[in-house]
Amino acid sequence: MNAHSTLTTVETKSTPINNAVYQRRLWVHRIGISLSFLAMVIGVFFLLWILLTLFIKGFSSLNLSMLTESTPPPGSDGGGLLNAIVGSAMMVGVATVICTPIGILAGLYLAEYGEANWFAQLTRFVTDIMLSAPSIVIGLFVYALYVANMNHFSGWAGSIAISLIAIPVIVRTTDNMLQLVPGSLREAAFALGAPRWKVAILVRLRAVKAGVITGVLLAVARISGETAPLLFTALNNQFYNSDMNKPMANLPVVIYQFAMSPYENWRTLAWGGALIITLSVLGLNILSRTLFNQKIQG
Repeated sequence: MNAHSTLTTVETKSTPINNAVYQRRLWVHRIGISLSFLAMVIGVFFLLWILLTLFIKGFSSLNLSMLTESTPPPGSDGGGLLNAIVGSAMMVGVATVICTPIGILAGLYLAEYGEANWFAQLTRFVTDIMLSAPSIVIGLFVYALYVANMNHFSGWAGSIAISLIAIPVIVRTTDNMLQLVPGSLREAAFALGAPRWKVAILVRLRAVKAGVITGVLLAVARISGETAPLLFTALNNQFYNSDMNKPMANLPVVIYQFAMSPYENWRTLAWGGALIITLSVLGLNILSRTLFNQKIQG
């Protein structure tokens, strides 16, 4: 009797429950999975369509003159994007120098000293607001404070504007990564007599340095394609210019202006510039993912 009861119980557990509730939940599950898969297919389809169009038109417009000549005047042939590439590289480079130490130190303060601090909670709240703030609002903010008072557009204003976009990304990434450090590691460092600032920098920050670098690279990738803030700050420049105190050409604004123009040559250059930005952002994302994965595997 015991063996027969055990066998009956096993058969009952292995047999699906054939009732209305089970069947309804099963069909709801299948419909949900199907809709999710369909949504993924639609999203991937349009993404591949956009990338394929960009690569076809972008690679067909790439040539040596695009990288060695400045933007051409309206209605002319030839020309390139050298001044825009140099301007974008300089402004993004300056913005990276500005936002990296500020973002990392602010994130370190929030993680290490902001457990029950009202100022830290306020900083997190403001950071979250800045993360979701439209970039054009930040451009107008820098325009009102810097450009309007200096009475001219400049590369410095553009760098300040895009650095304000990157700082919140680095702050939140650094804060979140530092929260992942085990408490036992900090306690061991404190037990050895290390002061708190050394524990924060030499122990806690070093343990998640790959994740922090990932946050910096992702922030740089984000600001590389920003257009609206630069329209109000750096404006544009048809000629080659390396003086950050003057209006500077940059790829996002040049792409925007050339893509809307009636000249075929300008539209061709816009496709090439869009491809350059896309490949740069893709490279930064791949680099950040590689560093982060190596940290996990190590």
